[in-house]
Amino acid sequence: MRVFGLTGGIGTGKSTVAGLLRARDVPVIDADQVAREVVAPGSDGLAAIVEAFGADVLSADGTLDRPAMRARIMADAGARAALEAITHPRIGARIGEQLAALAHGGCALAGVEAALMVETGTAARYERLVVVNAPADVQIARVVARDHVTPEQAASVLAAQWPMERKLALAHHVVQNDDGLDALEREVDRLISELRS
Repeated sequence: MRVFGLTGGIGTGKSTVAGLLRARDVPVIDADQVAREVVAPGSDGLAAIVEAFGADVLSADGTLDRPAMRARIMADAGARAALEAITHPRIGARIGEQLAALAHGGCALAGVEAALMVETGTAARYERLVVVNAPADVQIARVVARDHVTPEQAASVLAAQWPMERKLALAHHVVQNDDGLDALEREVDRLISELRS
């Protein structure tokens, strides 16, 4: 089975591309969804987080208090490293299990979608890297519309990420997403053809 990584910057439309791929019978595993699963209530991942950080990282309903955890790791590099040491191996193992199940089922082409795939080095695990790209002004407009933030706030989030040029330099395939859904569907059809060749 050929496995590709799928990534892009905030507001480039990576999740939309993943959805279009799934609609065309190309499975795409969402790493963010897997990350939520490995710290779900009752999981050994959540138990390890509580053991490392204390019960105050839990919400009243027993789920991980994501905003509190995010604030903690943003302020403390050691806390970030500790959290990643707990979650990253579990995320990688779960994705590996899902890919193995797809291969066992006869799937010939599948993807893994992750926002920070290039930054974390996990892109190297995949045979091909697909980067979804859009101009910065389009990214900002999409983030403003989606997250109900100001253009300045959206621009600061964009500035905190790796420049798209760095991701594009590593890409085997680029999906350009700045010209509407019809054009994006044509880009996705082209991508599938390239990935299968």
